[in-house]
Amino acid sequence: MAADKLRGYADPAVRTSSNAVAIELRGVSRSYGHGAATVRAVDDVDLSFPGGTWTAVMGPSGSGKSTLLHCAAGLERVDSGTILLGETDLTAAGDDELTALRRTRIGFVFQSFNLVGSLTAEQNVALPLRLAGRRPAKNQVREALAAVGLGERARHRPREMSGGQQQRVAIARAMVMRPEVLFADEPTGALDTRSAHVVLDLLRATVDRGQAIVMVTHDPAAAARADAVVFLRDGRVVDRLVGADVRAVADRLVALER
Repeated sequence: MAADKLRGYADPAVRTSSNAVAIELRGVSRSYGHGAATVRAVDDVDLSFPGGTWTAVMGPSGSGKSTLLHCAAGLERVDSGTILLGETDLTAAGDDELTALRRTRIGFVFQSFNLVGSLTAEQNVALPLRLAGRRPAKNQVREALAAVGLGERARHRPREMSGGQQQRVAIARAMVMRPEVLFADEPTGALDTRSAHVVLDLLRATVDRGQAIVMVTHDPAAAARADAVVFLRDGRVVDRLVGADVRAVADRLVALER
């Protein structure tokens, strides 16, 4: 039901740009350490993510999934290559510009929810607007919460909500700014099966609105909900499946882990 509400929570400007590339990586590399201890976490990756599409990123432990996501979202600097958010070059942006972009054009949903425990649900949702220097309209925040089925929990704090409800607040917080791309790092990793289904339904609804989603996950069932699955190993893209079912995703992941 919440996902049905979210489909109506649309921004025409987002929908009309759904065929454009939302985020693009060109020859991106990122390493850690020095000398013989250097680890190349992301190695010369080329990827593009159009608006209105959902891409899951999978791979064995240490394959570079989270590093790739953090670089694409402007949370980490790259050693080489270019990352474009629409026509904006994130790799050339200064720290202040990156901060502004993360507050206005990029959304985040993480496994740990990252809600502020002392704030109510509606205050958590309004936080990105306040950080961006905008005075949030109460109806704007309430609509975002209603869209994820939590209109009745606006004044509840995180400790008064289940894990699934907290993740839905995190989704409402991410979507209140109408971001062009939503990055999700293991968004269902801390949830039970039922709550995970609700969250995945909500993510699908945001894609139907025209947003791009890039999601790191270890769960084949979650990845199979995406439009495409990109597989990494040793920091490189080694495969891509489109429209794959759970078994196909799981089999490919097992093959990579051998």
